[in-house]
Amino acid sequence: MRTLCCVLFFWCCRGQAQEPSGVARSIAESHRLYFQAFVCRDSALFVDRYASDCWIMPPNASALCGEGAPLEYFREAYYVRGVRGGRFITTDIYGDGDLFVTEAGFFQLFDAGGAMIDNGKFLVLWKKTPAGWKMFRDSFSSDRDQSFR
Repeated sequence: MRTLCCVLFFWCCRGQAQEPSGVARSIAESHRLYFQAFVCRDSALFVDRYASDCWIMPPNASALCGEGAPLEYFREAYYVRGVRGGRFITTDIYGDGDLFVTEAGFFQLFDAGGAMIDNGKFLVLWKKTPAGWKMFRDSFSSDRDQSFR
């Protein structure tokens, strides 16, 4: 009986660790809109990707927190860094999909001429809100900094 309980427990928990139906599609659509915001210079579209109580944690900088954080980050990325496009490559999505899921992956950022200006990895904690899945905690780091090696 103990073996059967362990097998059933493992089977049930294993199912909860898989990506919930529909979340991956929602995240992929949010990613599409995220980079469309840079192409169209639409900060409102960018801001809408994030929860109002978000944290954006860029490398080698203080965390940007709260409702104004996405706009502050968009302005930095667009006007200072020259980001005009990019892509996210999701490798994993973890969680039960009730309130939160965690996404891991890689990113690439491009300038107006299509040249890659940065690439790296990210972890995003997504939060289910009445308006859909929003980025709640966004942490990323560049692979361009070689000081760690």
